[in-house]
Amino acid sequence: MTDQNQHQHIDKPEPRWQALAAFLAIGGIYLALPANLIIGPIWLLPTLIVLLLIPTIMSHKTGRRSLNRILGIAINGITTIALIGSVVLLVRALPSHKESPLALLRSGGLLWLANVIVFTLWYWRLDGGGPTVRHEEKKFGSTSFLFPQMQIPHDERQQFECLRWRPRFVDYFFVAFTQSSTFGPTDAPLLARWAKILAMIQIFISLSIVILLISRAVGVL
Repeated sequence: MTDQNQHQHIDKPEPRWQALAAFLAIGGIYLALPANLIIGPIWLLPTLIVLLLIPTIMSHKTGRRSLNRILGIAINGITTIALIGSVVLLVRALPSHKESPLALLRSGGLLWLANVIVFTLWYWRLDGGGPTVRHEEKKFGSTSFLFPQMQIPHDERQQFECLRWRPRFVDYFFVAFTQSSTFGPTDAPLLARWAKILAMIQIFISLSIVILLISRAVGVL
């Protein structure tokens, strides 16, 4: 990769369609869940997500940074509360044996995926002040996570084509996915206290879902 291409890559604003798709995916996941695992009407969370996404997108387009950040955090908060509520309902539904093992496995898998997406959005939104600030400051790497590219000596970064690298949405998705899979940080150690707190919540939710599914499977056997 040439220096000119690297400059073009670092100066190009981070696309927001990944975050938009992630929010819509959460709405789709909740539409696919059984009604007994959802707080309120089944349409409530997807509707709230869409209604809040519209002003969030508009505030980003018009440069209203504070409003965009507040709305983004509000959507993240709503989806997190909905996720925790559904996991609690899953715990309460387990002893009743109302769901078949296959339906329970499907519900648990959907909630596990929702957990990954929800915390991806948190990491992406909060790290380094958010995607807009990360772009404007053009700093190498992250302020809350120690990604592998940040650990490469400066004189060797050109060789690995990461001289002007900085994290994108997919990098935060990988962090969230591996934490939910291994129940701990993997290749990107956590630096910020807020990131550690969120990671503990994410891992606790993921571990709870997995333990519930295993215990139900053992009960069936």
